[in-house]
Amino acid sequence: MYTEDEMLMLSGIQHFMFCPRQWALIHIEQQWAENKLTTEGQILHKNVDNPFYRQKNGDVITLRSLHIASKELGLYGITDAVELVPTDSAEDAITHNRYEGYWKPYPVEYKRGHHKPDERDEVQLAAQAMCMEEMYGINIPYGALYYDEVKRREIISISESLRNTTIQCAQQMHEVFKSGELPKANKQRHCKNCSLINICIPEMNDCVKVSTYLNNNLYEDIT
Repeated sequence: MYTEDEMLMLSGIQHFMFCPRQWALIHIEQQWAENKLTTEGQILHKNVDNPFYRQKNGDVITLRSLHIASKELGLYGITDAVELVPTDSAEDAITHNRYEGYWKPYPVEYKRGHHKPDERDEVQLAAQAMCMEEMYGINIPYGALYYDEVKRREIISISESLRNTTIQCAQQMHEVFKSGELPKANKQRHCKNCSLINICIPEMNDCVKVSTYLNNNLYEDIT
């Protein structure tokens, strides 16, 4: 169980799965830079993350930007959307002060691109589900990822394997954060799409020798 002072941002778990060094640059060294991909993601979430907007589609109610947290994972954050599906049973269900009856909540995470080759998006979704499970004392068997590029939703099973991966990833995040050390750079093909590439792996082509720099700057000022 983590204390409030030890809690880390849940959204960072996706960054950590993608690249621990990227996550550390953002969450330890407070570095950030924008590119086309991050801007597109911000535009998408600007339209999604409205806490005052509630959508009803048939019997399903969609809530936006719910604050969630888990002391077991040591994570806190805000959901994109949570769908409330009506049920006749109180088992694994919650109540809502604005809507009568029992409701089963399912997290829905919005992504700008398409399905990834790894589980970075699934882990973020699982962390949200596990936070709500801890908060409400329920079990959430699945959630959904909506990819804006392909305009398609994928139903994701919150399996035991995915839960274990999420727990391990959260533990590693806390270990790196506690150490305060930046993981070593490991240049990969996907690095070219990272907005932090010039901070993480700066190009060395324009560097000059120390003696040349001193001659052109320091010694010139002295004379």
